[in-house]
Amino acid sequence: MHLVLLTGRSGSGKSTALHQLEDSGFYCVDNLPAGLLPDLVSQSTRDEYSAYQGLAVCIDVRNSRQDLERLTRALNDLESLSSCDVVYLDASDEVLTQRFSETRRRHPLSNNDISLHEAIQLEASLLEALRLRSNLIIDTSNLTIYELREAINTRLLDHTSGSLSLLIESFGFKRGVPTDADLVFDARLLPNPHWSAELRTLTGKDQAVIDFLRDHKDCGDFIASITGFLTQWLPLYERSQRTYVTVAIGCTGGQHRSVFVAEEVFSVLKAAYEQTQIRHRELRAMMAE
Repeated sequence: MHLVLLTGRSGSGKSTALHQLEDSGFYCVDNLPAGLLPDLVSQSTRDEYSAYQGLAVCIDVRNSRQDLERLTRALNDLESLSSCDVVYLDASDEVLTQRFSETRRRHPLSNNDISLHEAIQLEASLLEALRLRSNLIIDTSNLTIYELREAINTRLLDHTSGSLSLLIESFGFKRGVPTDADLVFDARLLPNPHWSAELRTLTGKDQAVIDFLRDHKDCGDFIASITGFLTQWLPLYERSQRTYVTVAIGCTGGQHRSVFVAEEVFSVLKAAYEQTQIRHRELRAMMAE
């Protein structure tokens, strides 16, 4: 049975992700004591669980520090019993603070001696080993509930076992590097269409911006370097059992250069990797506004 171990910081959307997995036919358990996971995985092989698509378990900082440490060490044994994805949800400290402030819920680690900001940072430290052990990280800072559910579908549930799931994402450095990025490329060295009055309000998906950037040889060389690097080294990710890779391409605002480069890289790699997706973080935020 396919096991999905869902973890991550409080406020990052774990409940939404677990609900999506439940709606997709998974047997779901929230806040399972980590020490009980091996027994649950073993029991899930019984006939009464055969109607489910898999087993999804949320384990996070509500467990003790000792149980989390034991869980990290036990993951290798769990993978021998079942195919396993460790999914880590996260968001920026600022976004997590805002979400707790808006909902007025108490962070599980905050108390009279630990502020919300301190609790958020402490949680990151306690979960760092699980984050490093995860094979899929999803940054929910700029995702709505519906977009997170879609991300669970496209990146996790639609993924074919044994193949590489590749996400090409454009972003703006002024809003921070995506926390789920495995590889980051900086397109700020390219000519900036922002300084052209005719192009300023357009995006890297508009033909006028595309023509502007394609007219500069450096842009073509930059794209060729990225695609060459990925073409050479992505097979090694596959051979090392990595099934999810996020490639982030950034410029200052995430509107022109990074979008254009991401689209060009995507058009090349989708021929080699069937499960290749593209996302423009800042364009989504602009549409939401």
